[in-house]
Amino acid sequence: MRSPLSRRRDAAADASGVARSREPLRTPTPPGEGPTYRHLGQLVGFVMRLGTREVWDDAAALPPQGEGVLVVANHVSYLDVLAVGRYLIWSGRWPRYLGKAELWNVWPIGWLGRRCRQIPIDRYTSRAKDGLANARAALEAGECVAIYPEGGRTRDPELWPQRGRTGVARLALATGVPVIPVGHWGTHEVMPGRRLTVPRIVPKRKVRVVMGDPVPLDDLIGRQDDAAALREATDRIMEAITALVEDLRREVRPAAGVWDGTKGRRHSPS
Repeated sequence: MRSPLSRRRDAAADASGVARSREPLRTPTPPGEGPTYRHLGQLVGFVMRLGTREVWDDAAALPPQGEGVLVVANHVSYLDVLAVGRYLIWSGRWPRYLGKAELWNVWPIGWLGRRCRQIPIDRYTSRAKDGLANARAALEAGECVAIYPEGGRTRDPELWPQRGRTGVARLALATGVPVIPVGHWGTHEVMPGRRLTVPRIVPKRKVRVVMGDPVPLDDLIGRQDDAAALREATDRIMEAITALVEDLRREVRPAAGVWDGTKGRRHSPS
C-alpha cells in the first residue's frame, strides 16, 4: 500500500501532467508541411481533451525538431495513435507513423495519411522493405518516426506488451538515431477490444503517457544484417517499453514471460 506522501506526490504529478496536456498547440509546423497536419493535430487535441483526462510527463528525452529520432510505444487500442501522436506533437515533434498499408485504402484515413506524409507498410510481405526504406529516409532527413514494434495491438490476455518484431531494430541499427521508448495506459478503457467501437467518454478515463531514456544500442549499431543483433536490439527496446508500462500500471509483468503473438502463448525468459 502506498503511503499518504506517495499519494500526494502522485496527485501533484498528475496535476502538472494534466496542465501540460491542456496547453494550446505551440509546436511550429515543419518547413514544407502543408496545413492539413496542423489542423488534424488541433482537432485531435480537442477530441482528446473532450473525451479523456490526459496526464503527461515532460518528454525530456525527445530531441528537438530537425534531429532524426525513432519513437517506440506499446499498443493496446485503436486510440493509441491519437493519444501518443498528440503527446509527441505537443512535446515538439510531428511524428511520421509507420502504419499498415491496408489503412491507406480506407477513406478518410488514407487521404489524411498521404496529406500528412505518414508511411504505409505492407506487413508480412516482401514489400515491407519499401516501407522501412521510406522510414529510414525520413529518419536520415531529421524527422521523427513513430512505430509500434509489436507489429499491431497486443494479443496478450492481460494487455502487456507482446514480443516485438525486428523491423524497428533494423531501422535503429542502420541509422544510429536515438530510440526513445514511450509507455501509455488507459486508452484501452476508452476504446477496448480488437474492433472499432464507440469511445467510452462518460465518465472521462485517465490516459497517461510517459517517456523513458534512449534505449542503449551503441554496441549494436551497424549490425542490421545480423539476426542475433536484431533480436537483441528488439528485446532491449521491448524491455524499455515494458518497464514504463509496469510503472504506469503499478504492477509487475507476468513471471511466465512475454506473450508471443505468433504462437499464442508466453515466451519463457531465457
